[in-house]
Amino acid sequence: MPTSQLSVYFFAQAAVIVLVCQLVGRLAQRLGQPQVVGEMIAGVMLGPSLFGLLLPGVQQALFPKPTMSMLYVAAQLGVGLYMFLVGTEFRADQFKSRARSAMTVSAAGILVPFALAFALTPWLHTVPGLFGDKTRLSEASLFLGAAVAITAFPMLARIIQERGLAGTSLGTLALTAGAADDAAAWCILAIVLASFGGTWTGAYLAIGGGVAFALFMMFVGRKLLSHLARLASPDKPLPSSLLAAVLVLFCMSAFAMDAIGIHAVFGGFLLGCVMPRGPLTHKLKETLHPLVVVLLLPMFFTYSGLNTRLDMLFEPAIFIAAIAVLAISFGGKLVACWAAARLNGESHTDAMAIGALMNARGLMELIIINIGLSAGVIQSGLFSVLVLMAVLTTLLATPLFNWVIRKDPVPEPVLEPAR
Repeated sequence: MPTSQLSVYFFAQAAVIVLVCQLVGRLAQRLGQPQVVGEMIAGVMLGPSLFGLLLPGVQQALFPKPTMSMLYVAAQLGVGLYMFLVGTEFRADQFKSRARSAMTVSAAGILVPFALAFALTPWLHTVPGLFGDKTRLSEASLFLGAAVAITAFPMLARIIQERGLAGTSLGTLALTAGAADDAAAWCILAIVLASFGGTWTGAYLAIGGGVAFALFMMFVGRKLLSHLARLASPDKPLPSSLLAAVLVLFCMSAFAMDAIGIHAVFGGFLLGCVMPRGPLTHKLKETLHPLVVVLLLPMFFTYSGLNTRLDMLFEPAIFIAAIAVLAISFGGKLVACWAAARLNGESHTDAMAIGALMNARGLMELIIINIGLSAGVIQSGLFSVLVLMAVLTTLLATPLFNWVIRKDPVPEPVLEPAR
């Protein structure tokens, strides 16, 4: 397809994606859900599961296969920048204030779903259409474990902020556990990607490179970046030269992670984590956030939706697999986090609220499974099952949390910042 035609398709696709995601997102807000949940659903609607089912000719004409690579690049840019912004909201003081309880909740929320995933994978590995032909049982088990153990940290943070729980004991515990949960799941995913389809020599190289890059960013990059903070002023617009410098660093970080065989989003997230806090990160969020969440991120949701085929769930083996994956994902996470919180002295209400919040998977789940699909670890059948799981667990998280809090509201004292 000629380049000039690709640009025509891209702008038409962008217009439809932004419009549909905004409409469905606003509808989700009216129904008490975060807008991003509606945008996730909108992405699935634009794919073969609804749009392609009702108007297959129109859907194929708007999203022909030759344009998918172009949409993929825009989607990766969007999700990479979004993870950079997530990284800028990382707060070390939250870990210090509730570290012990959070680590227990996080460990339980990872280990129990992982154990269930490892028990389930030997059967799933034999079901056609779920895992790639080259995916070994160990890789399949690790990937499914990471997929069911992940928590949508940005979604969790948004719910806590909207409910006015930021800075409370409950909010701090949930945020800290969610961040630790995500960190562990991403590390496991990095191991799967590094080892997939090759020898452990390449895996050691990728993992070693990833660890070296993370250590460099934490101990050297943080100090070098501190000089950028002096160039930003709270009462002045962000200088274009400073924005350009940050974007160059973002692209270099994403390139470094991709080059060593992990994934670009790790680079964006690590850069965001070490950016100096204050006017610089505030201005960066002010400048980048609208473009990322309104234009680029919906392209990622749509790219995911175009690879989702919910009609595959009508196949008996895949339908049974979907029920099993949903059960271990939602039930395993909820019970494990509730039990761990109770063992750490939390009330039944707070423990249930934490279990509900930790079940929100949202965007983080979509990122993981898109990486798995593009790497060939999973096939479209399991991809569709995990998209359904991501949507349903995220949809249930907010109403379950609200029901628990309203049923037995417990006032929480505001914590002093860790010194």
